[in-house]
Amino acid sequence: MKIGKIKLGYSSCSTHMIFDIKMDGAFTRKSSFVADGHKTKPPAAITYSSVVSNDSVRIELTLASLNNLEVALCGVRNAYLNAQFREKLWTIAGPEIGSERGSIMIIFRSLYGLKSSGAAQRAKLAETMSTLQYRPTQVDPDV
Repeated sequence: MKIGKIKLGYSSCSTHMIFDIKMDGAFTRKSSFVADGHKTKPPAAITYSSVVSNDSVRIELTLASLNNLEVALCGVRNAYLNAQFREKLWTIAGPEIGSERGSIMIIFRSLYGLKSSGAAQRAKLAETMSTLQYRPTQVDPDV
């Protein structure tokens, strides 16, 4: 987020912090800055984000096994924060921001809770995978 003035064409969006303790044995503490996207108007941009089907994953794992290939998996931390999005939103900084409390903040990265965040993150992932020379299958573009 950037500190700034309210710009023409931008809408307000309230935000809040979510604190959680994961029951992973180490009791990992996690916090997330979340937008109240359910209170905003639907964006003009695409909000749909496709998801890989279970059948596609099973077929790919079967093919890997039949061909004695190793399979590597990973999770992307803070995935939404890596993607820029097209919505034009601002918020007023709350106490979780510290000394900037009460300032107008322009939201320029995807946040959990926004309607277009999933689509923006999926587009960023597809772009990154393409840059790394990975190509999607013809049957399921999410594989």
